Amino acid sequence: MTKSFRPWRVDETWLLPPLVQDFVPAGHPAHLVRDLVREELDLGALLSAYTEARGFPPYHPGMMVALLLYAYSQGVYSSRRVARGCEERLDFQAVTALNKPDFRTIGEFRRRHLSALGSLFVQVLALCQRAGLVGLGHVAVDGTKLRANASKHKAMSYERMVKAEGELAAEVASWLDKAGKADAAEDAEHGPDRRGDETPGWMADKQQRLERIRAARAALEAEAKAVAEVKEAARPDPGVKADGTPCKRRGPKPARPPGTPEPAAQRNFTDPESRITLGRDGFIQGYNGQAAVDGKNQIIVAHRLTQSASDQDGLLPLLDAAAANAGRLPDEVSADNGFCSEANLAGLVERGVRGYVATGRAKHPDKGRSNGGPLTAVMRRRLRQGGHRSRYRLRKHVVEPVFGQIKAARGFRQLLLRGVKKVTCEWALICTAHNRAKLTA
Repeated sequence: MTKSFRPWRVDETWLLPPLVQDFVPAGHPAHLVRDLVREELDLGALLSAYTEARGFPPYHPGMMVALLLYAYSQGVYSSRRVARGCEERLDFQAVTALNKPDFRTIGEFRRRHLSALGSLFVQVLALCQRAGLVGLGHVAVDGTKLRANASKHKAMSYERMVKAEGELAAEVASWLDKAGKADAAEDAEHGPDRRGDETPGWMADKQQRLERIRAARAALEAEAKAVAEVKEAARPDPGVKADGTPCKRRGPKPARPPGTPEPAAQRNFTDPESRITLGRDGFIQGYNGQAAVDGKNQIIVAHRLTQSASDQDGLLPLLDAAAANAGRLPDEVSADNGFCSEANLAGLVERGVRGYVATGRAKHPDKGRSNGGPLTAVMRRRLRQGGHRSRYRLRKHVVEPVFGQIKAARGFRQLLLRGVKKVTCEWALICTAHNRAKLTA
């Protein structure tokens, strides 16, 4: 007696196709994301952008938003990979109802509605609050370095710019001189249909690089000049002598003229707004993504992205953003020593938030900063009194796992867009996808 098997009819045509709800099991995140966007989110900002009645009907903005949120929560960020998922993955097709937008449509939608997509963070956070996932009892803040969509090898220092500009200018001038001398020979060689003096491709590349170097150098000089003007305005007036001539300012002679950039100041040609920063794997070209995370269920209540590698200026803006997003300030906040300063600690006192901010390095958070000021000394005593039971220990269990989920579990280690305005919205979308994943977990 032979064993019978279930039928495997590959070429069979179905009389009645399955429902979208049957593509993945009930309770699958794909269903939850689709229904959340359809029933809970206000997409008025996106819908109002479609005012032209003529033309072929575009994909529904709600479907595109649900697709992006679901893809980001699954660790799929590239528009090409998202488009491939719409063709190959049943969970993506359950979200799009078998619509298959191509990667250009997905990328253009994200680019066109980037600000509106970033603003969905507050709506998703409100849904998390309604679901009881946000307590605001303890909030931890931290920052993580994100690679920019640019190579650090495409950056050049101001000192190197000055040298390279002269070298390239001389090289281009010599080429132009040779090209001028060869005009007659080229006319005879190429015939009357061509001028014979077209710029070769290899020369055009050098000219374009020279133009970029000059533009980057001008930007660095403009920044240095602006900083020098601010410092000059803040310095006290040295006064005038009895004969009416202005007094010379005291102090050592500056190493370089005021308004001149530092020789080591760098500018990246691919993403000029990104900065060289120190990450876990060494120096990278990137940005600093910061987040304030609620301790109850690891919900991000505020986010921020900055060009500065330092976290010190981020503590109070993150707390104020959390209060604006969630309706009130948290009771407690913990942060590493990168956020420690007298101004930040004074801001916590003014806001009535009890702080646990490290004054030393990770292994010794209650040490260091011996001359940090009175509020730093009070914070150091608070951490020492708590010992191993200090509320500061919650920081490692609250905010750091969130960055691990974003960067390790979902694979978001490099930004896709360029420019601080665009990457800020991209970071907001990443934080929204994280909260969405927690909401439907």
